[in-house]
Amino acid sequence: MSYTKISQENWTLVKNENGATLGYAESSGIALIEDEGFAFKDLNKNGILDPYEDWRLPLAERIEDLVAKLTIEQIAGLMLYSRHQTVSKSQNHFVKMFSGTYDGKSLDDYNGSLTKLTDQQKAFLKEDKIRHVLLTIVDSPRIAAEWSNNLQAMAEGLDLGIPVNVSSDPRHSTTADTEFNAGAGGDISKWPEQLGLAATFDPELVKEFGEIASKEYRALGITTALSPQIDLATEPRWMRFSGTFGEGVKLVSALAKAYCDGFQTTLGEKKGWGIESVNAMVKHWPGGGSGEAGRDGHYGYGKYAVYPGNNFDEHLQPFLTGAFDLSGGTEKASAVMPYYTISYDQDQKNGENVGNGFSEYIINDLLRKKYAYDGVVCTDWSITADAVALDQFIGGKSWGVEKATVEERHYKALKAGVDQFGGNNEIAPVLAAYHLGVIEHGEQVMKERFRISARRLLKNIFQTGLFENPYVSPERSEKIVGDPKFMASGYKAQLKSLVLLKNKNQLLPLQKQTKIYIPKQKIGESADWFGNVQQACEKFPVNPEIVGKYFQLVDSPEKADVALVFLASPKTVGYASGTSGNGYLPISLRYQKYTAEFAREKSLAGDDRSYLGKSNTAANVGDLETILTLKKEFPDLPIIVSLTMKNPTIVKEFEPFVGVIIADFGVQTQAVLSILSGEHQPSGLLPFQMPADMKTVEQQKEDVAVDMKCYEDEFGNIYDFGYGMDFERQIADERLNYRNEK
Repeated sequence: MSYTKISQENWTLVKNENGATLGYAESSGIALIEDEGFAFKDLNKNGILDPYEDWRLPLAERIEDLVAKLTIEQIAGLMLYSRHQTVSKSQNHFVKMFSGTYDGKSLDDYNGSLTKLTDQQKAFLKEDKIRHVLLTIVDSPRIAAEWSNNLQAMAEGLDLGIPVNVSSDPRHSTTADTEFNAGAGGDISKWPEQLGLAATFDPELVKEFGEIASKEYRALGITTALSPQIDLATEPRWMRFSGTFGEGVKLVSALAKAYCDGFQTTLGEKKGWGIESVNAMVKHWPGGGSGEAGRDGHYGYGKYAVYPGNNFDEHLQPFLTGAFDLSGGTEKASAVMPYYTISYDQDQKNGENVGNGFSEYIINDLLRKKYAYDGVVCTDWSITADAVALDQFIGGKSWGVEKATVEERHYKALKAGVDQFGGNNEIAPVLAAYHLGVIEHGEQVMKERFRISARRLLKNIFQTGLFENPYVSPERSEKIVGDPKFMASGYKAQLKSLVLLKNKNQLLPLQKQTKIYIPKQKIGESADWFGNVQQACEKFPVNPEIVGKYFQLVDSPEKADVALVFLASPKTVGYASGTSGNGYLPISLRYQKYTAEFAREKSLAGDDRSYLGKSNTAANVGDLETILTLKKEFPDLPIIVSLTMKNPTIVKEFEPFVGVIIADFGVQTQAVLSILSGEHQPSGLLPFQMPADMKTVEQQKEDVAVDMKCYEDEFGNIYDFGYGMDFERQIADERLNYRNEK
């Protein structure tokens, strides 16, 4: 016998000498099979070593054997990707929306362990045969690991023992008012938002992020990342701008490649795939960054992507020369997610204007045939469900096919080349789509169509090693997730992501114990993604204890040497039901009231969507007023602005009145203070243009990068793509080679 068995908490680890390491749960009912002294898992409980169970065989042979065994119902289950699953007792609104029940008890009434599966999770594993699950909020690494093991144990005991591919949206963003090592050993490592990673202009750093994040994901039981978001952010008003790598195609393509290589590659493996690999699902094909007037496809009012500059092809480049051309051995990103939007008037074959997930031209003709992509195509979440109100987030996003039935939408997506339906827990409409295909094409054609998708979906489960061992050690998870070394790397990336835009009279760096006044932030009433009203409030923007480690915090401007104002980019929404006319409003990148004098008279896509002559004011205009009041009442007090940007921001309203502007893209306050104090030199560069005014924003073309007139400050510095300063001057180094997109 060439293997040893080691008992774990609720499962057994099996180490084959010079062979694969296995993991199985005795509660699942499976046993081991011995062959030539090695151990194999009898996943289908037939007492025979089937080819798909034999880890010695080539991947293609194992997949083909399993596909031949699958029923249409089992393939339909593989085609489902669950709705958001939470493993948390948090009072977070998101948790309340998506939590399930435990033996009929609601989350509020349940006092047992969160590591147990909900009633809904048990049902979709057994009845709907789901094997792809989206995990969101978790209370701790240990709880996540134990929950994942319970999920895998149940799946292992069902049907053919196919393990679960657990996925995650990005989960490494920061909490501003903590110290960088506050969660070491417990919480996950903290990195800047994706736009902040782009501001480093450093593919090696982005690759390092992927390598670290993949280790933490695997420790949580996660094997697919629903990232990176590699849309070219050519429209500055888009609400998902901060989730991108910016607008420069050369930079975005390089970072897309680095990110996917980091996540998918297990170092030392010949073909790249190994126990630290995480499938990357790149999004959003063919690019969602050109939404008309900056509106987003999560909502009916933002369903159209437009191309007034005839620049559709450039939006494909981050996929073709980045995510589909990897260096680490895994060749290409494992999966692709099309965006919700209708790529308006881009279908050169059928002339259809339907959401990308339904477009045969966008997926089959372009992605599959022209560009030979043979990985998984998974729709964005809920595209087959019925659409609701134009401004409602929760609900279907079946743009362009609203009049079709749910079953017809599934069938149309299948015909377009889709393999998987994001956010769908129900098998029935997929089976109904199969039968629609049988009526049109016959049983054999539809069987093979389903098997084509099954091969792709199973490949992503096999290549991450889940068929051998889907289990994780909770003790090891606690050590890996938030490892102090990972925390330090994330914090270093935060520092490198900060962009110094202005440093009048070398005000920075500040001396230690400089007396600083920090005013409260004033946030007007607004709404979150889900339409929940966020009440107007005032809040102190930072943790005073952290500030006190760098400077002396004072309670009034009269006592201060400098004022430090924390400012976020303007918060406006481009649609409001119940307003006069068609409901459409300008999305403004300025704070004060903006009236759209230069907007189009007629929208490019759809019906009447123009907002010409309408006005909008940022919900956080109060913070601008704070700056202007400080300057008026204390004209000699230097003002430092710490600007958190979700979008390019028009700084014209405050730049002439302040001494320093330092921009971040989601970092801990400690990182900002560290730069202000001179502990670290600023080195970040803008991965986008900062517009001079709203006129240039309205007149730029949604699909064209770096096409705006940029803001010029009082010293003649132009806030263009690639601009950034150290303490003394504008930075000019080899990273500026990424600027030649114009």
